[in-house]
Amino acid sequence: MNEYALYKGEQMVAIGTVKEIAEERGVKPETIRFYMSGVYQRRSKREVNNRLQLIKLED
Repeated sequence: MNEYALYKGEQMVAIGTVKEIAEERGVKPETIRFYMSGVYQRRSKREVNNRLQLIKLED
């Protein structure tokens, strides 16, 4: 199972699977996956220190 870390700026706010992070944050798993997309990164590039970013952790 893949594990991810969710960051807001440079601060880690959650760690776990996409489903676990979504449950913790109270959103759908699709929302969490969106934070890793290029579209989200481009839309929020002005708010680098305040945006959420999903990073896949290595095994």
